[in-house]
Amino acid sequence: MANDQTKSTVSAASKPPRRRGRPAGSGASKDANSVQSLDRALALVDAVSQSDGGATLSVLAARTGLAPSTAHRLLRTLEMRRFVQHDIDSGIWTVGVGAFTAGTAFLQTRDVVATARPFMRTLMEASGESVNLGVQDGAEVVFLAQVECREVMRVLARPGGRAPIHCSGMGKALLGAITDEAERERILAQAPLHRYTNKTRAEVDSLVADARQVQLEGYAFDDEEYAPGLRCVAAPIFDEHGEPVAAISLSGPSARLTDGRLPVLGAQVRNAALEVTRAMGGRIPAMMQMQGAADD
Repeated sequence: MANDQTKSTVSAASKPPRRRGRPAGSGASKDANSVQSLDRALALVDAVSQSDGGATLSVLAARTGLAPSTAHRLLRTLEMRRFVQHDIDSGIWTVGVGAFTAGTAFLQTRDVVATARPFMRTLMEASGESVNLGVQDGAEVVFLAQVECREVMRVLARPGGRAPIHCSGMGKALLGAITDEAERERILAQAPLHRYTNKTRAEVDSLVADARQVQLEGYAFDDEEYAPGLRCVAAPIFDEHGEPVAAISLSGPSARLTDGRLPVLGAQVRNAALEVTRAMGGRIPAMMQMQGAADD
């Protein structure tokens, strides 16, 4: 009897312990601090939200790496909380009003200045130039914030200051980001296209061409068009509808913002605008060529 008990004990000990749940990486975060069921449920909400017109259970299970039975159980719980909804006839799962309510609460508390400031500082450190944030107000751009560079010669822009939309970097970036060409033409038709320097582009056709160039490159360029000796590179920031809500720019003397630096500075500004857009829950419209904009 003792031998039988010993054999039984050894046999049980030699078997590896049974692991519960699905393998790591199957739709769940590898963060040890995450709650697996919550992580999986949020992955499902994310998968539903990214499916145009919704998705079936099998599709959602495949996208999240979950077993269909697990995905169905979590979806039913989310349905009870109104984060998703299910059409019995088609079998399609779509986003529910609960997710919309949560998203709306985020939009109501969003602060573009607070969101953009850390990215502005990073851009200033990378470029060595002052970085600005502004929004459109009719035919002008209003400065919201600035992160000053450490150079003795630098451009200062106080919050509340204004610049013409047709010859400032941020203004040209915002013009290029407008998806409705008729709206852009209306703004330009009402704007006093004053010539501030001999480089100011004050013809509507030229400004429309500049706007299309912004769409191709993802950033705008003010080549001493507002003030002699000063250059500016800017890019638009978008909201959740793909509409421009602000612009970020870096500015400095022409002696530092040389032609050779423009491609690098343009890419830096464009990427900073993209990061702010993503942090705000925005999306890049398909017409804009912005590096990394995989969610067009």
